[in-house]
Amino acid sequence: MTTTSRTGDLVNPAERIAREEYERAEKRRHELAEQRSDLNPPEVRIRTWERIHQLRMPSDPAHPILDVIAVSTRLTLEEVREEQRTRAARAGNRS
Repeated sequence: MTTTSRTGDLVNPAERIAREEYERAEKRRHELAEQRSDLNPPEVRIRTWERIHQLRMPSDPAHPILDVIAVSTRLTLEEVREEQRTRAARAGNRS
């Protein structure tokens, strides 16, 4: 069985699956590059890490995952903790 792509071309299921897998892999490569890019500020890198891993950065400044976040984002542990403090201050201002 074949299906029609957006361009109207006939695509067999195996080609469609391969294209979708390629697109997912490309998206992941792009996200990992964004997570590590020196062009992005710490806030963006950490948000990207959170999106990739579907986790929120903990508020505990001694939490062991902070080391993992720092290495993954190419930030220092102090930069990660500074983002924690910034988030805590923003959350405190909303109250």
